[in-house]
Amino acid sequence: MPAETKKNHSADADRVKEVYKVTIAGSIINVVLLVLKFAAGILGHSAAMIADAIHSLTDFATDVVVLVFVKLGNKPMDKDHDYGHGKYETLATAIIGISLFVVGVMICYSGVTKTYRAICGETLQQPGVVALIAAIVSVVMKEWAYQFTVKAGKKYHSEAVVANAWHHRSDALSSIGTMFGIGGAIILGEKWAVLDPLAAIIVSAFIIKAAWGLVMQSVKELTDASLPETEEDEILKIANEEQGVGEIHNLRTRRIGNKIAIEMHVRMPGSLSLYEAHEHATRIERRLKQHFGADTHVGIHLEPIKVNGKYQKPE
Repeated sequence: MPAETKKNHSADADRVKEVYKVTIAGSIINVVLLVLKFAAGILGHSAAMIADAIHSLTDFATDVVVLVFVKLGNKPMDKDHDYGHGKYETLATAIIGISLFVVGVMICYSGVTKTYRAICGETLQQPGVVALIAAIVSVVMKEWAYQFTVKAGKKYHSEAVVANAWHHRSDALSSIGTMFGIGGAIILGEKWAVLDPLAAIIVSAFIIKAAWGLVMQSVKELTDASLPETEEDEILKIANEEQGVGEIHNLRTRRIGNKIAIEMHVRMPGSLSLYEAHEHATRIERRLKQHFGADTHVGIHLEPIKVNGKYQKPE
């Protein structure tokens, strides 16, 4: 096995190891908060806190998704997967986004029905202080989980881990809304117990918005959408730094999990030998990999420069 390939495999193994550590730490927090919230929601008579507990349950489920799909996504290329298995991570992001969307809709529905019942004259049970304490603990713990998870996701270029981090933050936002709703209901009295489900509705809007962004991003990647224009401009700039390049066209890009694929046609003087043209292409490829990562797929098709509409021939 070439030294560079061994180095890449080692880096991938380290990446998976670090992602696992972060995700398992997050899942432990989720399990602790899941038990705490369910107990506080039942003992404190808080609908918003029970909804929060359900949210923590889905957080734990997405942790499992990340652990499974990141492992699959980092498998090396094989005879059936020329571009590797990176799309598994994108698929994990889609699953997390969809689960987050479902959670948001469920929380919204629960909040709307309870608010409607309050408007119709039904007396809602006032939440207790234990639910408020659980909400405060949840906000602190989940924001902490968001910070260390999103840091790892960006460091290791994992959209699935970043998506999971947003699951943590959505839970923190959910708990903030729950905290204000429960606190308001406790301070203002039983007549204002409706603040509890109203808080759940407001929080659900944040969750649905975050989920929609994750799903749309993963759909773009799964359907091989091009990289953003700014990144494609950067690719062209790097390629044009090579002396002797005549024109670059047919640039095609896409994202494969935490890696990207770049393909382009490069025109060079027809007087160059095959060896010289290959050296130019190799230097372009090397610069692109230095900028975008060693695992970047780069495919360069060489063409002679056109003169008066015809390919330039060797002299």
